[in-house]
Amino acid sequence: MDLKQPLKRGALLAAANWPIVAVQFAAQTTFQVLLAVPLIGAAILVAVLLGADLANLLQGSLREILTRIAGALMSEPVALIAFATAFAIALVGGSVLMFLVKGGAVEVMIAANDAAGPLEREPLSFRSVRQASRFTVARFVAGCGRLFKPYLRIGLALVVVYALSAAGYLAFLVYGYRAAGHGSSILGWTFLAALSTVPLVIWITLVNVLYLLMQIATAADGVRFAEAGRRVARFVRDEFRGLGGIFLVVFGMVVGATLASALAWSGVGLIAFVPLVGLAVFPLQIAALLLRGLVFEYIGLTSMGAYVMLYRRHAAGIRARSTARDSRPSEVSQAPLASEAASMNRQSVSRAAAKGLSVEE
Repeated sequence: MDLKQPLKRGALLAAANWPIVAVQFAAQTTFQVLLAVPLIGAAILVAVLLGADLANLLQGSLREILTRIAGALMSEPVALIAFATAFAIALVGGSVLMFLVKGGAVEVMIAANDAAGPLEREPLSFRSVRQASRFTVARFVAGCGRLFKPYLRIGLALVVVYALSAAGYLAFLVYGYRAAGHGSSILGWTFLAALSTVPLVIWITLVNVLYLLMQIATAADGVRFAEAGRRVARFVRDEFRGLGGIFLVVFGMVVGATLASALAWSGVGLIAFVPLVGLAVFPLQIAALLLRGLVFEYIGLTSMGAYVMLYRRHAAGIRARSTARDSRPSEVSQAPLASEAASMNRQSVSRAAAKGLSVEE
């Protein structure tokens, strides 16, 4: 299968409906800010109660900050429970916001795919891209309202999978640490635990792809959760090579963009040590964060457009085969009627011939 066409179509659909990129970036930023509020509050609490360094507590990724704060609060069960409750409330609220926004985004992308025509096979022009632009506030809001409840069910299933994956990973780490004992075995186990994050990241990425396909099937066909799961399973089985190729290309794009953003961020950090010029670090960091967020949202929307194209083509093929099967029995059922009519005609002709012979006699 030629992967160029679905990826090109997805990229053009995302460019034609660029407001979705901005809306999803705003929603993602709001989600991160919601999660940052309990983290910063807990870090200040740890710094005040336990005398920890606030700067060290807030360094690293979200997972590292969360682990560090939770570990520091282990000696204060009440504070730990309050922090976990606040973080859970922020996580649930932000997730519901993301589910709501995703409904409008998928609605617009499906409408754009249906109206674009053979966009990927035509010469690139402003007119063809403009034809694929289907973003309106009314359509986006209507999609958010229509798909909120089914997307909430899919999102809750995603949260359950995340929780089971995290529990299994933590159980693996704890069991391996206890089995390793001490000394050189601990060093080997630490290296193995670091390597075990790679399959976990790949597993979470595959789960996210299935989550997106469930959203596309639900929005395109208007089916419930169980039926959407069956259609996605058939879609993956029939279009496995195409889906796998798109997944690998998009995954490579995400890895490349991540490495490029890390290099850019480290380069911006080096400027901070230059006198006077270091004052420009803060606006450069803000610009880098904005560019990074928009690029990642555009890549995600491109993959969504490619998956929508494949799903629509797959659904059209199923409908064509179903129509062909339904038409064949009707043709077969008409054959006995035709043969019966022919035999009746032959009988009537033979009776007429017999009457004619009797009159002549």
